[in-house]
Amino acid sequence: MNTTWSRFNIASLVLGFAFLYLPIVLLVIYSFNESRLVTVWAGFSTKWYVSLFHNQAFIDAAWVTIRVGLISATFATILGTLGALAMTRYTRFRGRMLFSAMIYAPLVMPEVITGLSLLLLFVAIGLDRGILTVTLAHITFSMCFVAVVVQSRLVTFDRSLEEAAMDLGATPVTTFFKVTLPVILPAVVSGWMLAFTLSLDDLVISSFTSGPGATTLPMRIYSQVRLGVTPEINAACTILIAIVAVGVIIASIANKRREVNRARDEQAAARN
Repeated sequence: MNTTWSRFNIASLVLGFAFLYLPIVLLVIYSFNESRLVTVWAGFSTKWYVSLFHNQAFIDAAWVTIRVGLISATFATILGTLGALAMTRYTRFRGRMLFSAMIYAPLVMPEVITGLSLLLLFVAIGLDRGILTVTLAHITFSMCFVAVVVQSRLVTFDRSLEEAAMDLGATPVTTFFKVTLPVILPAVVSGWMLAFTLSLDDLVISSFTSGPGATTLPMRIYSQVRLGVTPEINAACTILIAIVAVGVIIASIANKRREVNRARDEQAAARN
């Protein structure tokens, strides 16, 4: 019985990973296809990558996406971290329930509703749609994800470290930057990467809030896919996959080194 369940679990795991990652693998493989037909393999070639880098519309959309992603992820991380601090450090204040609902609402709100609401807001205040409106929209919906990630780390944070620092004469601001922030930094970095990835991938909200000169890469890819999938789109998606994979690997290595250094410091302190 145990052997049967074990084989069933292994088969389920293999099928699950195949369902998730086999289409991505095929997309990467066919991005090097010689043929213009994406379903017919005609030999290995990198000409579609060369063609992609000569496609000015894709390049402009990529730069818009990167700029919006970097700016929105940075501001979302700052605001999300402050929101997480408010939720964990100040458990009782007037309007806490409303504040909490406003932070968590974008997590469960359909993107269509969020995008339409932001569009109506920008129209009401007379703000022309462009890179600024897309960036504000991305900050709005990605900030809550950062808050959740950072709050999960602050819940288990040992506040006696902060109390010890302030007993030694450190101000609250110094204590935060010297004690609290280094401890929660992995969560903050993870929140930034999550916000950047969400901004990089967003299509629905960007479609509602973008304007002339603010076409993001997902919007450009979607507009091209409606006319038919081309190898250039496969090449663009492969580059995006590579960028995300490299970022995850670098973050994992940095986090691993940080943990090793912290363990070494703890061992050195224990010996002394």
